[in-house]
Amino acid sequence: MAKVLMKGNEAIAEAAIRSGCRHYFGYPITPQTEIAEYMAKRMPKIGGVCLQAESEIAAINMVLGASSAGVRVMTSSSSPGISLKSEGISYMVGSDLPALILNVQRGGPGLGGIQPAQSDYYQATKANGHGDLHLIVLAPNSIQEAADYTSLAFELGDKYRVPVMMLADGALGQMMEPVEFKEVAETALPEKPWATTGTECKRKKNIINSLFIKPDELEVSVNERFDRYAEIEKNETRVEEYMTDDADIVIVSYGITSRICKTAITLARKEGLKVGMVRPITLWPYPSEALAKVAKTAKEFLVVELNKGQMTGDVKLAIECSRPVSFYGRTGGMMPTPEEILEELRKIGGRIE
Repeated sequence: MAKVLMKGNEAIAEAAIRSGCRHYFGYPITPQTEIAEYMAKRMPKIGGVCLQAESEIAAINMVLGASSAGVRVMTSSSSPGISLKSEGISYMVGSDLPALILNVQRGGPGLGGIQPAQSDYYQATKANGHGDLHLIVLAPNSIQEAADYTSLAFELGDKYRVPVMMLADGALGQMMEPVEFKEVAETALPEKPWATTGTECKRKKNIINSLFIKPDELEVSVNERFDRYAEIEKNETRVEEYMTDDADIVIVSYGITSRICKTAITLARKEGLKVGMVRPITLWPYPSEALAKVAKTAKEFLVVELNKGQMTGDVKLAIECSRPVSFYGRTGGMMPTPEEILEELRKIGGRIE
């Protein structure tokens, strides 16, 4: 199939449709509203459902209901809207329900601004809902990856019966790039014998629930889920290593910021600075092993994000504080330039010589 030029938000929506998603529930918020607009145009033509709920809270509970029935379903929002969905997300985890939850991040806290940010890292990886839980968190850095990881999100969600969050940002949502889509045949969608689709008097009825009155039963449920999390950590951790073989300085960055870092690395290499990058693609599970391996030869790490350093702690944990870890970032919707990052690399280069 030939590539087509598309805005990121629209590419994600089209990729979801081609992955078998026929149910979308959301609420408008900049900078992700084009997803709902695209779904509103396309879903009626293919026998799907696109519904603008009265609130983000209503939307996530509609997602819960649709997923209970075994269909592929998604919602999307931007930072404040994801906060409103967090209770429903926890209910979905407790009910072992898959879905794609897209966060096209904007600046915060509060209403903040509508420009790109990566300040929801804590929320996505540490506390997106109450209770002992994890979401699989995917972080694309291009429109092509956003489309590809949309398909992957549905596959992983169905495989492990967990919600999957894709953490994008306002830049990825609004920019345009060529993208090629992969098609998933309806016949290839997995069977879901646990779904509440009616028994036809042929089996015991299914019940979807996250409430356990007896504490020992709840503990069993949580422990079983963490066994699945261990499988996810073992099999689904994704990472890109870029020019790390001889790197003295290793940048750790993800999403749109990692692309700016690649330009900075090119500039740094021209000046004789040996710089590479580890790019986490799954923010959970986090690629700790890859960072630990690189730490055996690297001299210092530089974390670069569109926030105030939310991933820094995970990097320090991954390398067991065996190397210095510094941070450079912009916030509030500001984007760093390659030259700004290069200046930080020069400072580190001067320290480690």
